[in-house]
Amino acid sequence: MLPRKRVAVGEGDNSDATNVVDCSIVKKPRIDCSISSFATAIKTANNSTVTSNSSSNSNNSGQRSSGNSDTVAVPEMAVGNGNPSDIDEDLHSRQLAVYGRETMRRLFASNILISGMQGLGAEIAKNLILAGVKSVTLHDEGTVELWDLSSNFIFSEDDVGKNRALASVQKLQELNNAVVISALTDKLTKEQLSNFQAVVFTEISLGKAIEFDDYCHTHQPPIAFIKTEVRGLFGSVFCDFGSKFTVVDVDGEEPHTGIVASISNGNPSFVSCVDDERLEFQDGDLVVFSEVRGMTQLNDGKPRKVSNTRPYSFTIDEDTAKTDAYLGGGIVTQVKQPKVLHFKPLREAIKDPGDFLLSDFSKFDRPPMLHLAFQALDRFIHEVGRFPVAGSEEDAQRLISMVNSINDSLGDGRVEELDNEVLKHFAFGSKAVLNPMAAMFGGIVGQEVMKACSGKFHPLFQFLYFDSVESLPSAALDPNDLKPLNSRYDAQISVFGSKLQKKLEEAKLFVVGSGALGCEFLKNLALMGVSCNSKGKLTLTDDDVIEKSNLSRQFLFRDWNIGQAKSTVAASAVSLINPRLHVEALQNRASPETESVFNDSFWENLNVVVNALDNVNARMYMDQRCIYFQKPLLESGTLGAKCNTQMVIPHLTENYGASRDPPEKQAPMCTVHSFPHNIDHCLTWARSEFEGWLEKTPAEVNAYLSSPNEYSSAMISAGDAQARDNLERVMECLDKDRCETFQDCIAWARIKFEDYFVNRVKQLIFTFPEDSATSTGTPFWSAPKRFPRPLQFSSDDPSHVYFIMAASILRAEMFGILTPDWAKNPSKLADAIDRVIVPDFEPKKGVNIVTDVNATTLSSSSIDDAAVIENLITRLKDCCKKLSSGFKMNPIQFEKDDDTNYHMDLIAGLANMRARNYSIPEVDKLKAKFIAGRIIPAIATSTAMATGLVCLELYKVLDGSHKLEDYRNTFANLALPLFSMAEPVPPKVIKHRDMKWTVWDRWILRGNPTLRELLQWLQGKGLSAYSISCGTCLLYNSMFPRHKDRMDRKMVDLATEVAKMEIPSYRSHFDVVVACEDEEGDDIDIPQVSIYFR
Repeated sequence: MLPRKRVAVGEGDNSDATNVVDCSIVKKPRIDCSISSFATAIKTANNSTVTSNSSSNSNNSGQRSSGNSDTVAVPEMAVGNGNPSDIDEDLHSRQLAVYGRETMRRLFASNILISGMQGLGAEIAKNLILAGVKSVTLHDEGTVELWDLSSNFIFSEDDVGKNRALASVQKLQELNNAVVISALTDKLTKEQLSNFQAVVFTEISLGKAIEFDDYCHTHQPPIAFIKTEVRGLFGSVFCDFGSKFTVVDVDGEEPHTGIVASISNGNPSFVSCVDDERLEFQDGDLVVFSEVRGMTQLNDGKPRKVSNTRPYSFTIDEDTAKTDAYLGGGIVTQVKQPKVLHFKPLREAIKDPGDFLLSDFSKFDRPPMLHLAFQALDRFIHEVGRFPVAGSEEDAQRLISMVNSINDSLGDGRVEELDNEVLKHFAFGSKAVLNPMAAMFGGIVGQEVMKACSGKFHPLFQFLYFDSVESLPSAALDPNDLKPLNSRYDAQISVFGSKLQKKLEEAKLFVVGSGALGCEFLKNLALMGVSCNSKGKLTLTDDDVIEKSNLSRQFLFRDWNIGQAKSTVAASAVSLINPRLHVEALQNRASPETESVFNDSFWENLNVVVNALDNVNARMYMDQRCIYFQKPLLESGTLGAKCNTQMVIPHLTENYGASRDPPEKQAPMCTVHSFPHNIDHCLTWARSEFEGWLEKTPAEVNAYLSSPNEYSSAMISAGDAQARDNLERVMECLDKDRCETFQDCIAWARIKFEDYFVNRVKQLIFTFPEDSATSTGTPFWSAPKRFPRPLQFSSDDPSHVYFIMAASILRAEMFGILTPDWAKNPSKLADAIDRVIVPDFEPKKGVNIVTDVNATTLSSSSIDDAAVIENLITRLKDCCKKLSSGFKMNPIQFEKDDDTNYHMDLIAGLANMRARNYSIPEVDKLKAKFIAGRIIPAIATSTAMATGLVCLELYKVLDGSHKLEDYRNTFANLALPLFSMAEPVPPKVIKHRDMKWTVWDRWILRGNPTLRELLQWLQGKGLSAYSISCGTCLLYNSMFPRHKDRMDRKMVDLATEVAKMEIPSYRSHFDVVVACEDEEGDDIDIPQVSIYFR
């Protein structure tokens, strides 16, 4: 079993809870709906129930809440909406970045039923429990079989013979103590479904599904009904959320905005926007205007429809010919509209399915056939009483006959052409639930449940069918190879055969990263049996440690693992899922610095590399290593509800680095520091100031104090504006800004407030008054610039006081000053603030304020820099004599995920005060954390889907004989939902004479050659080398006469002596990059050349 989650301590009363699996688990009630009454409600339905819960109270949680949003009423659906509850933002920060608070509160109030606890049910349950729904009830009348262990991470061999639902409760409870987990083990009645906002069935006959869906569809409010199946390499989903379901937010994206540059007086009215960023509006979108000067009638908040949208302009269907003329300013913001969907019940939809959601456009005709196949399978099981036997031609033909019969009954709606080979594969694998398929569909269905409970994102409407028959071995399967071996992999063997199973078990994998993707990959690989015999090995590496925010997605970790190495904990946890897994956990970052650990021998022994990384630089490095050693790389990534996968297969596909997204646009430095026009600019500035005050400056102080002479010499040698700025900051910290008491820290913070939000603004508008014009005569304060106003500090303004509180507490920490208790009392702190004497300020003439958008620094060099630096060093020496012995400062590194450390309080305060200067809408601390902390939105569902898709490709890689057209790259957005699968792009081929090569090729020259021998070897290929480099050093260039003296020197000597390369003892070669011309004198890219010298 997985490591048990530590008991959560809180308030609770278990007096009403009966039939409890483990009464020691106690949690604080999160919402006013209790779980004991929920358990009681289910027991009154005359069914066997087991509940693992944490607390109870007297409220009746069996009642279902009406679904109300802050902005849009959703009365048509049983959306949970309990009282607003506290959200643990440290735990759920990445999920909050996707859903927002209101959606999270709806999820926290939702009760879910999952019927069928094989692998698919377990995956759906995991994703919902990690998301934090109120309760999950597990239903299954069957018992655990060894067969189930191919796909279900919950079960162990010790669970064989136990009821599936009962065996799942406690192990799933470990994932999140705040969710109520209960079990139903008897036959379900449709009346019981009224206890839930959404019900999911993974193992149900079509007839019973129609009966239950009819009840859910007509119930008031409707109950979301989802029927989903995984049958071998085939899967299906059907959703019915009622006859009138309101989607509050169809895509989850932030409303698009634009900055108005001009508005015409006319009908229609033409609106142009500044070219700071392209507009993302589409024809038919609704927008509202604000802050428009002159044509103020547009500021009425009325949504207006846009048309004729262009990158920087659009028109509004409104007559402005007689309105006041536009004078300036204005923000235009998209208004997101709710959407009402009318779902058909399964009874109707099965006969008239409408449009299927396509996932692979190369199989556009596949969904209608699979729609028939799943119905035929239901009929087969009903008539025969079992699934078709893997490899049985008789059973396959019988199922195909049923498909034809159903198809013929459709008349004009029949499918024109059926693929009997695909249907045969469907029949053979129909009993098996494969882990990659369960992971993929667990992500899809888990997201659909959350859509049903929250109204967030567009639901699947209504059928999805998917298959991955390309994952089957390329060679024909022997029916005898599909027979069970009485092993935990029998379900997988029934689809792929025992030969591929052996390849999986003997595989040598390198998994890089053990975060959210890594945890899911490890679980999948363990269940598939990858690296699970004596010849196989899985090497896992990750240099990161576990944080609290990881626990809502990285399901192998528990709260007591916080601070421990991710790779070690993940390896231990996954070994409990499959004790046969041969895994080695390392804490090394895969980088050039660790190539002695991940050396040539290590790489040459690998079969596959699986990336589970979260940054582009690491991915690029792994891509280059895989190219060099010609190893398959399975790449994936997620961003909120989006995910993508890319297969990098030697000689078949292009590499990861062959195509890259354009870099994110950065705001000019002058915009961030003097002319912000959105909250992102304010937060970027605030983060920069935080790091300057609290990390960089005290680090500079310590560097000076530890080695004054060396530090001073370095500054004198630099002699530039940056050196002068560094010394000025050190001098300020040790002299006029040095704090010895907490009152000093308060005074410093109060004066900083005045400097930032009053004095600097006064200076700015003194230098550039509101009526200023540029050299071309246009108003200086034209959009996107916003004219600022200085603030007036008031100790009666809580935001001002809390800014001073955060700044003074962190200043005290930096100087090692104890923070008194009263400092966290706003009224007492306000008294101390009012005692601070703030110097008067008068703007000065001649102050240089950078306005050049191309400027990269705010510091300007001066001919006096050297003299100023000498003076500062002299003053510093005198200042240091006043310091106590051993004085040292405490640099503070920014940590976004600790809400008790005041870091985000300070950054949010800085940003919001600056926003107030410029009349920019302010944000709360959570939103500030997302932007300033550069938090990547992440949820468990998209992660699970991505890893499932990758593992479907792993079957192909380890089989070893698939063609390019068999592989799939995927982009998916679960919010829409959108699934786009396509063949990978082949690598670029370069041809020369009768040779051709790609990025995957590497030329090898053995025998410890000289430079002359290398050049002659290339000439033999019709190539004239004019430049040879090793690392960053040039070994040879035909333009340099002295390089001809190197002709008869060994290449290895040139590499070690000229390039100063240190070649490890374990390496017998080094690499050079050669620039060549062909016979016509044209440049030609050739592969990297490896020189073997021993």
